[in-house]
Amino acid sequence: MSPETQRDLVPPIASTVRRTALLVAGLVLLNACGGGSTTGGAAPGGSAAGFPVTLKNCGRTVTVDAAPRHAVSLNQGSTEILLSLGLADRLAATATWTDPVMKGLEKDEATVDRIAGNQPSSEKVLAEEPDFVSASFESTLGKGGVASRDQFEDLGVPTYLAPSDCVGKDNSGSGDGSRAEPLTMDPVYDEVRDLAKVFGVPERGEKLVTSLRGRIDRATADVDASDATLLYWFANAEAPYLAGCCGAPGVITGELGAKNVFDDTHEEWPQINWETVADRNPDVLVIGDLTRKSQTAESAEKKIEFLETNPATRNLDAVRHKRYVLLSGQAMNPTIRTVEGVERVAAGLRSFGLAG
Repeated sequence: MSPETQRDLVPPIASTVRRTALLVAGLVLLNACGGGSTTGGAAPGGSAAGFPVTLKNCGRTVTVDAAPRHAVSLNQGSTEILLSLGLADRLAATATWTDPVMKGLEKDEATVDRIAGNQPSSEKVLAEEPDFVSASFESTLGKGGVASRDQFEDLGVPTYLAPSDCVGKDNSGSGDGSRAEPLTMDPVYDEVRDLAKVFGVPERGEKLVTSLRGRIDRATADVDASDATLLYWFANAEAPYLAGCCGAPGVITGELGAKNVFDDTHEEWPQINWETVADRNPDVLVIGDLTRKSQTAESAEKKIEFLETNPATRNLDAVRHKRYVLLSGQAMNPTIRTVEGVERVAAGLRSFGLAG
């Protein structure tokens, strides 16, 4: 994940204050004592064909007794999967966004309450009375996040964490984690299938995975970028977050046969000084074009302005030749929009004459 977002501490919504007060009291007790009582756990509607559903998820066993009807998705990536599966009417709320919603999902997204642009408070989440909570990052469902998975589940709320943030990844450090092995799209496809199964629409999950695979195949069919070097810049001008070898940018680079100039670090988003960037002198700069406001140089416009005026970067080959590819933050994180990243970087390499 990109740099941590600030927590939103707006009070609960008044119309649900009574139920929320009970849930929050349980959460506070759990925070203080490490345990607590369980509230009613069954989702409305009782048993149905294919339920209960039990999944192995990031070292946990998650059981959902019925298809969720009032879910909360805590990260944009997870939300866009659910919207792509046609589940807007099952989503009570969403939070933590870096970009405008994926094209084609605008109408559905507009029907879902966005309770926070950045990370919401646990009170705001519980005010929605969720019957299921999903997230893209362990930092969202862990220490310093909204609340831990144990805390939600002890209150009767099943949780799901994107496999891409735990498979082959170590999140124990203070940064955005590191990967022992390069990420592939398989954990993202697994997330699509898992969420589709949880919501009782497995056929939609398979259809979406097939579509994503086809898009990658078409984008890479005529590309050989083995001579091209890339750098991925997510955010922050003073101490930039640049992609290491093995996260979502590694998926993009690998699919196109190119080379990431910082593939010698396994950190997800290490902070690297501009003098080191100048030494590596990448052919192409892949730039995050974000709409959030938690770091400096979030938008592509601000990033390019910095690159073209900073003494350490203005003479880079990529800057002098304006070889920029703009990506959404979601395309640079392990999401279904990483496919969008493959498509856009492939198109950029073709336009620069670097696609073979």
